[in-house]
Amino acid sequence: MRSMTAYGRHTHDSEYGELTWELRSVNHRYLEVMVRMPEELRVLEPQVRAVLAKRLSRGKVEANFRLRASAESQATMMINSDTLSALSAAIDQVNATLSRVGEADPIRVLQWPGVVATDADDQVPLQALVMRALDTALDDFLAAREREGEKTAELLRSRGADIGKLVDTVRKARPAVVARQKDKLMNKLAELNLEPDSQRLEQEIVFAAQRLDIDEELDRLDAHIGELEKALTRKDAIGRRLDFLMQEFNREANTLGAKAADADTTGASVDIKVLIEQMREQVQNIE
Repeated sequence: MRSMTAYGRHTHDSEYGELTWELRSVNHRYLEVMVRMPEELRVLEPQVRAVLAKRLSRGKVEANFRLRASAESQATMMINSDTLSALSAAIDQVNATLSRVGEADPIRVLQWPGVVATDADDQVPLQALVMRALDTALDDFLAAREREGEKTAELLRSRGADIGKLVDTVRKARPAVVARQKDKLMNKLAELNLEPDSQRLEQEIVFAAQRLDIDEELDRLDAHIGELEKALTRKDAIGRRLDFLMQEFNREANTLGAKAADADTTGASVDIKVLIEQMREQVQNIE
């Protein structure tokens, strides 16, 4: 099980310089990818998106790549004089406007899109390095997602166990609750000085018990707890499955509260709904 909230970073030193991938994501209903790369490597963006889409199914993902060029690789670069002149003029204008904020860093200038051009023959091995670095960064990123997912799974198991305890408490109290309802009916008849007809009384008791019967709701809550545990052991994306399961949990808890005939059962139904809401919030982060 994987969380949609995670961060991963990988840096690789090469003859071309320092290659760095940073991946971060937050929860999202679908997979949404934003890629940032140097202009000269923008041609790789479709491949980057395809790799991410193959290994991720949900989440809003930011993929940022930076290349800090080495001195050796810069020696093979060709300066675009027109772009460099335009950038220099822009820097002079900024310095004049802001009372000279400082000299421009030559390395930063070289990293500006369009200032330098690399030999096309060098781009092929560089592109291969970039994609291999992405695979490594993605491995780290997915490992982080899985670690966060395991933490969430433990929390969900804990909340599910708490719901199970409440269900057991309500189930054990059922005979006493039914007996109290029978006593209330008998006392009501006594207050009205009515002689109960045994057959009619039994029918009324049966009808009252049926209206207040919560055995099915308790059984279904137990079944949902079992389904939760099964889902948490799956290796595929289970976020949507868990979201649907939370809806089923909530439906049974609402029915349980509506049928409650005593304060203890009402209180238990409220506690169950609180636990379900806590689970639902966590489920929003599951891929």
